[in-house]
Amino acid sequence: MTLSPYTGAGSAHDPANCSACLRALRELVRARRRGCGLDNNKRRHGVRRRRRQAEANRQRHRDEDTQNKMERKCIYVKYTQNLKNLVRNAEGEDSSAQTERPKTLFEEIRASVRHSDEQDRSFWRPVLPWGGVYTIKAGRKAISCTPLYVKINLNNTCTIDGFLMLLYVILRENETFPREVSVYLGKEFIEHFLFLMDSYNYTTVKLLWIWDKMDKRQYRSQIHRAALEIDLFGNEHENFTKNLENLMATLQESFCTSWDCPARLQESLQWTININPPHGMPHGDLIQSAVDEFFCPKIVLCKEMGCDGQRELSQRIFCHGPPPFVILNMQLWKSEELAYIPYYLALSDRRYLLEGATLFNKEEHHYSAAFQIDGCWMHYDGLRSNNLVLLNKPPELLLLSSLVYIRATEK
Repeated sequence: MTLSPYTGAGSAHDPANCSACLRALRELVRARRRGCGLDNNKRRHGVRRRRRQAEANRQRHRDEDTQNKMERKCIYVKYTQNLKNLVRNAEGEDSSAQTERPKTLFEEIRASVRHSDEQDRSFWRPVLPWGGVYTIKAGRKAISCTPLYVKINLNNTCTIDGFLMLLYVILRENETFPREVSVYLGKEFIEHFLFLMDSYNYTTVKLLWIWDKMDKRQYRSQIHRAALEIDLFGNEHENFTKNLENLMATLQESFCTSWDCPARLQESLQWTININPPHGMPHGDLIQSAVDEFFCPKIVLCKEMGCDGQRELSQRIFCHGPPPFVILNMQLWKSEELAYIPYYLALSDRRYLLEGATLFNKEEHHYSAAFQIDGCWMHYDGLRSNNLVLLNKPPELLLLSSLVYIRATEK
């Protein structure tokens, strides 16, 4: 009997050969298991590392959010305890130093105007100087703030300085205006503002405006070497005029003649008065003509998609009646178009008188202001050492940023 080729010696089915193959197969399986174990360990370690990194990132984000919340809680809130403490500290220092009612800053400026001479036409002390530094008295509340800072540095404050000076003069020169403006800006704000100006707490005045009226997105801030740096570089109309609440809010309704117009009735609400230079050379006063163009009714082509009708615009009116003062944005005007500045302005059936202006130096990107007291013009520039100067004649308003008019009293 012959052996089968599949069962003979040396074949795969040989018992000796089979046991050797089984041993080799077991060794291969063990080796693969060991390798898989290493791979699995590496994989597990990688997953753990990624989890730790993700958790660290989440913790860092939580810390940053906590820091931002603490910063906003300690700094960027309206009339919080910190802001009230600033005013209260200023009031306490002033009351301890003064036993009787002192003259207001406005009364001192008016007295200096009346007794000025040709040799010295500047006010005897700086008023509302550029920038500012406020030192925080270290204490339990200061230490509890995160991040910790012990002073506040203000930079590029000319974007609010000129208007703050004008606002102060307007409120002090007109007895009824503080009550009227309080309706828009708040009674507490007006009281604190006037008190801080009269007590020469100029940095606190600026912080009052920044924290109470400005939006956080309107300025840049950072913590640097235990100091809070606030930078107001930008445009004065963004930093001041647009933050006057609805004091100058106006409304204009319009109606389209086409029945197919997708928006026949519309309302245009504006918070500031931006007047454009008139086209051509109209007769009379250019600025009065531009103001009339802003307020008067008119008929224009409808700009709605697919509409070929005409839109009739009604007379633009103030939402809350004629305000105590108005600010005309003059940024689009060129100096050659401003050969004449009207001292009187007809606005919403009322007469307004020129009170002052803000000026813009393009080369230095710097704002200053000019205003009247008892018919005399004064120039304010926070960067100068003598920053409040009596002028011999009305200023040449060639680099206008704005014109400020106050409502005339009814007779």
